Amino acid sequence: MLDRVESDHIEMAGRSTRPASLLDAMRERTRTLHVTAERTGIVAELLRGRGTRRAYALLLRNLLPVYEALESELLRHEGTRAVGLIVRPELHRSAAIRADLAQLDVAGLPVLPEAIAYVSAIQEAGAGAGHPLLAHAYTRYLGDLSGGQIIKKILARSLDLRPESLSFYEFPDIADLQRFKNDYRNALEQAGAAMVEHGAVVEEAALAFMLNIALSEALQAAAGFGA
Repeated sequence: MLDRVESDHIEMAGRSTRPASLLDAMRERTRTLHVTAERTGIVAELLRGRGTRRAYALLLRNLLPVYEALESELLRHEGTRAVGLIVRPELHRSAAIRADLAQLDVAGLPVLPEAIAYVSAIQEAGAGAGHPLLAHAYTRYLGDLSGGQIIKKILARSLDLRPESLSFYEFPDIADLQRFKNDYRNALEQAGAAMVEHGAVVEEAALAFMLNIALSEALQAAAGFGA
């Protein structure tokens, strides 16, 4: 979710008010939500270095079904003209999350209703042609590749976590994260060009951010942080 920080600034001068591409449209629609996501909930606590081992494990436990749903739906559309362009197994996070949870070994972690709602939204996004899945991949994976790397460093320092507990933020099958991010953005652009209408995907991107914010705030409360 904390993505696009260094190379995604858009020069609007000379452009029409209508975004020229799917990626531009999603950026514009989610700009304010992106800022909110960084400044609220458990994400804000982690960025401030106020996380705890249990809070991190709780975050992972609730993200696991989200990624399982996203990866399942993406693979189901692997052969399609638009969504198939952004199916990249090297991005999949489910196995890494399970490995981290095993290392952290924190018992009694609940799956919150907000995570279940998030899963349901992803499954609905995968119905039919599955084009709204582009928005969920954009929100989660570009965030993991960018802002997630910042969170990883903070967690390693503030919680004294070893790399074996931070697999979620590691991408061993990607040699150059910046080049991969650029390639993935290009794939999203190509997927957008293969579609007739962008509106539903753009609104799904806003929904994805709102679902992330709701989950982050619920996790903040469940982990015992004051709002």
